[in-house]
Amino acid sequence: MSTIAPKAPNPSASSRSNGPRRICVAYSGGLDTSCVIPWLREHYKCEVVAFVADVGQGKDELVGIEKKAKDSGAYECYVADLREKFLTDFVWPMVMAGCTYEGRYLLGTSIARPCIAEAHVKAALETNCDAVAHGCTGKGNDQVRFESTFAALAPQLKVIAPWRETAWELRSREAMLAYLDARKIPCAASATKIYSRDANLWHISHEGGALEDPWNAPPEDVWMRTTNPVSAPNEPEEVIVGFEHGVPVSVNGTKLGPVALLEKLNELAGKHGVGRVDLVENRLVGMKSRGVYETPGGTILMEALRGIEQLVLDRDSMHYREQLAIDYARVIYDGRWFCPLRESLQAAILSLAKPLTGETGVRLYKGTATASRRRSANSLYSHAFATFGEDEVYDQRHAEGFIRLFSLPSRIRAMLGLGPKVQVKGGAAR
Repeated sequence: MSTIAPKAPNPSASSRSNGPRRICVAYSGGLDTSCVIPWLREHYKCEVVAFVADVGQGKDELVGIEKKAKDSGAYECYVADLREKFLTDFVWPMVMAGCTYEGRYLLGTSIARPCIAEAHVKAALETNCDAVAHGCTGKGNDQVRFESTFAALAPQLKVIAPWRETAWELRSREAMLAYLDARKIPCAASATKIYSRDANLWHISHEGGALEDPWNAPPEDVWMRTTNPVSAPNEPEEVIVGFEHGVPVSVNGTKLGPVALLEKLNELAGKHGVGRVDLVENRLVGMKSRGVYETPGGTILMEALRGIEQLVLDRDSMHYREQLAIDYARVIYDGRWFCPLRESLQAAILSLAKPLTGETGVRLYKGTATASRRRSANSLYSHAFATFGEDEVYDQRHAEGFIRLFSLPSRIRAMLGLGPKVQVKGGAAR
């Protein structure tokens, strides 16, 4: 994060005796937050600090963002580089758990919100703000994720959500553009923008436009990080991912840091059209929404670590991890990162991941990522026991006793006449 020098709020700020004197707003440089800054200043008569989180959304979105924030009326702007923390503290545990929401969504936006909101609170406290604000609408999940974090980490801060206030009259892109134009505040947005997008190192999401009708297939201009699988290379490519205790550490034998590793996998997977998801999901607030997601490198990581699991985890541990994935995904999606349940679930996930050290070869081809080979020093797989050929370690006669004990409850029920009946042709049931 940029160095933050605490400054006392201007005593003349905020003409309201009970209103905030300085507000820290989550700022992206987009249309909504470009309007939020001047609106807060005008409505609350206070100073506004802009906080920007770099979670790998791309250099294009960050170039000149501090000047843009100040041109919008911000008292100061701070940019926090959260890319590595985002991956190591938030994404990697999610990968270990194998999380997907409703079987498809790799939680790209959901997992970024607690990381951003935590740093937002830190910036607010370090700049002596007495309130925080965000540009989330009252229809979405993000308002819950941000405000749950605020409540857990700094409940003393007042939370301002302009979209939920009656004084907020900027209900359309046209209204917001006119608002900025009247104040001569520059903004790159236009009334012809089609999609609402959210990007970070892990994924990019797309909503709105033609996607609002679930009968419409996603237009090709939606996709930004992945090649159309039809146009992807006609020859498959294998990528080998190495893990240590469930943490990805190498690609094709080369050790890489978290950011460089995911950037490399995004590049490889995107070229082959890997990582596209089109989903109608159930939002936390109750409505259904249609989202189109691209998670290229993340799709490789999920597939690769599952390959190591297949070798290393026993049956009960694997099945328990699968249940943890469902519970953990729900906690992440619902914005409950800073709660005891998430900490407990994560403790179990990290414990199960301890033996997950090894390598998986993942085959990329025309939109698919498939584990094709895997190895681990902790593998429970034994060729001597599993072979269909002749062996000297497994006495097949032992299976008879196992089956008799395994089926003992069914045998007792049948002897007592409580089991299912078999209808015999031409005779009574037996």
